[in-house]
This record gives sequence, C-alpha cells and structure tokens, in this order.
Amino acid sequence: MIKKIVAISAFLLAFSGTAFTKELPDFTELAEKQGPSVVNISVTQMVQGNGNPFAGMPDDEQFNELFRRFGLPVPGGPRGQAPQQEFKSQSLGSGFIISADGYILTNAHVINAADEVIVKLSDKREFKAKIIGSDRRTDVALLKIDASGLPKVSIGDPNQLKVGEWVAAIGSPFGLENTMTAGIVSAKGRALPQENFVPFIQTDVAINPGNSGGPLFNLKGEVVGVNSQIYSRSGGSMGLSFAIPIDVAMDISSQIKASGKISRGWLGVSIQEITKDLAESFGMKNTNGALVAGVEKNGPADKGGLGAGDVILKFDGKAINSSSDLPRAVGGVKPGKAVNVEVLRKGATKTLSVAVGEAPNDKEDVTTSSKGATKTEVNRVGLILNELTPQQKKKLNGKNGLLVTDSQGAAALAGVRRGDVVLGINNTEVTTVEQFNKTLTSVPNGKTLAVLVLRGESTLYVPIKVNDTK
Repeated sequence: MIKKIVAISAFLLAFSGTAFTKELPDFTELAEKQGPSVVNISVTQMVQGNGNPFAGMPDDEQFNELFRRFGLPVPGGPRGQAPQQEFKSQSLGSGFIISADGYILTNAHVINAADEVIVKLSDKREFKAKIIGSDRRTDVALLKIDASGLPKVSIGDPNQLKVGEWVAAIGSPFGLENTMTAGIVSAKGRALPQENFVPFIQTDVAINPGNSGGPLFNLKGEVVGVNSQIYSRSGGSMGLSFAIPIDVAMDISSQIKASGKISRGWLGVSIQEITKDLAESFGMKNTNGALVAGVEKNGPADKGGLGAGDVILKFDGKAINSSSDLPRAVGGVKPGKAVNVEVLRKGATKTLSVAVGEAPNDKEDVTTSSKGATKTEVNRVGLILNELTPQQKKKLNGKNGLLVTDSQGAAALAGVRRGDVVLGINNTEVTTVEQFNKTLTSVPNGKTLAVLVLRGESTLYVPIKVNDTK
C-alpha cells in the first residue's frame, strides 16, 4: 500500500512539474537581445533653495527620484532662515532606443526642467542628450544622442495584449542598470485621476524609482508600453504599476519630432461621471456615457449644438462608457475634423455633427527646453512659482495666476504638479509670487492651505499642509 502511495505521489509530482514548467516563460533570450536597447538616464537640474543636507551622499540621486516622483517631501527642503543658494538636484530614470541614429523615448517627468541629461548605454558609453520635446499630459519625452548603429527595440501592438499575459520590464531601479523584472498584465485601459488622456496598461511587474521611462516587453521581445507610474504607500513597488501604451507614446514622439508640438482634439466641455441617481433622473437604463456639466461659449461643442445636461453616448463612432473615455476619444481626433456625436437629451437620442477644435493650451504642455527659464526660490510648501506672461494669460482667457515651474515637499505630496497654474490661496486670488509667499508667512505650522489650481481645462482645490522642517 505504501509503495502504491509513493508511486502515485511521484507520478503526480512529475506531471505537475512538467505542466508547471510549460507554463513558466523563459526570459533569458529577451534579456540578452533587448537589454542593449535600454538606457540609463541621469538628469541634473540647478535649483535655488536653502541647500540640501543630503547632497553628496552615495544615494542622493536615488533619494531625489524616490521623493520627487512618489509624492514624498524632498530632503533638504526649506529650513528656517538659511541663506538661499543654487545647488544641483540629480535624479535617475530609464529610456530605450527607438531608432539606430540615437532617438530615445522616456517619461516627461524624468527629464522635467533638466539643465543636463546624460544617457548611459549598456556598453558603458555616455552621451549628453538633447531634449527634442516632451508632453506632460501623456508623460512622454523624446531625446536624441549623437550616435549611430545603435541597437533599437521592436515595437509591438498593445491592443493585442490580454489580461493575464506575461510581460517584462528592463530599467534602472535605484540606479541598478539593466535590471529585469517580470509579471502579468493586470488590466487594460485604466484611467487614473487627472491622467485621462492615456489608457494605461496595469501590471504587477515590480517597478521602482529609476524604472520610469523604461520599456515594457511582451514575450515576443516587442515593446508594448512605457513604464510611467506606480501606486505605492511606501515609495516602493506594491504590484500596481502603470505603463503608457507604446502606440500612444510613438504617436506623441512622432508629432514632437515632426513639428515640436502636440496637436490634440478639443471639444470645450466640462463633464462628470453619471451616478446611479443621475441615471435614474435622466431616465437611463445604465450609467454609461459622459454627462455634460458645462459648455464653453463659442467653443466646438457650443457651435455643434451640445448643451449642459446632454449625455454623450458615442463620439466619432466610439462608445463612451464612462466620462474618462471622452477626453481620450476627443484628444485622438485631428483638429478640424467633423465627427458625429450621439447624445441622450431629455430621454431621446440625437446625433450632432461637431467640428473638433485644437486644444488651446497644448503649446504650454510641450516643453522643448528649460534653458532661460526664470528661477525663483522654493517657498515654504515646496513650490517654485513664476508670474504668467501676457501670452500665457491670453491662452487662459485673461485669467491671473502663477505658473508652477517645480513642485516638491508638501506641495508635491498634496498633488501639485509642474505646469499647474495657481489661481488662488484660501479663496483669495493671487497675481504675484510676492503676494503668495507673503500669505504663506502668516500661516502657522500644522495649518492647511486651500490652493485653487488650474490643470488643463479643470480647476480643483488642493489642500496643502504647511509644516516647516526644522
């Protein structure tokens, strides 16, 4: 009896081992062939501040990447009344070669406000890179190094990805070059808060500070995404990683390379999600669609006949299942094109023809160089602010405000980003940096400011807790 049990156990173990081995992929060939096309990116930025007590430490670059990218207070922020000085801020990221003549894709946040970008290849050669352009809305940047005959990646089709499919990332987490991690596709088409222009690929691949901008490969060795964000409570990987689909990234890079700007469709509406209660009030059977909350006067939607209270069900033939689907659908349409928009109005469906406009502030989203930018000091909450130029005010329909050129510390932790426009503080309009910082001086530690921010076409209040580091 014992012999039979042993024999059966051995058979089951052998069978399960064989089946299990067949299921697990072999990433060795992918690592060997694609590793040389992945690069390490080192960014240096000169910043006005009170000095950095962490400067010179071996992990200084990794610290900055960790704190800046994942919303933690940056070490060495404002400290009492220490004199202002200019110091180097360094960070690390990843990228990958898309053409043999030296064009490289990475994240916009990796090279944000950079004064110098150094690209290091897998063969240890280093090149000073030129920033061709970057787009903060999709978090895509295009670099160029003076080299030829470089190993380049193969581009895949992210639309063919399936949930549960194996994928792998290669990058430089914490500066550890050419590190490979693997996992599966967890979900597709994810819309993240304030990031609704990108249908993110969600994976459980281990992504950490320094991986940003690196490639996400399928098992064929094709790039299907650009690793961009993680969800984390600790600053490290928690199995929730988000990648920009490569077709989105390549489209953005092609536009930057061709014209130095991004051309996106624009509708001129403010929208909101449809709740169960709203659906019932509109006589809808489900919560599909995007509810139009407001229409900009003389904008494309207004001219096309759209009005507040309409529910957009289809746009240019694409179903709008949630409000987050609409910005992507509109942004992907070439400006000037007339499209059909199916709406639900007072219980009846109606099809309108709308000529899509061009997003008015896209030129502000595309940064071609940080040189010559005015630098001001980091204030108590970690913001570097500049007053708007007349041209910028014109694009904002005459609004006053302050442009965020850098966000760190408490402001970054609260969610304020570079490119945001600060309109007010504690329900008071702000027009000068001096006025903003003067208001800050009267706020005691531990108190929370309500900062009104303009981001794209939306305004939102961001609560920032003032807490000086002593």
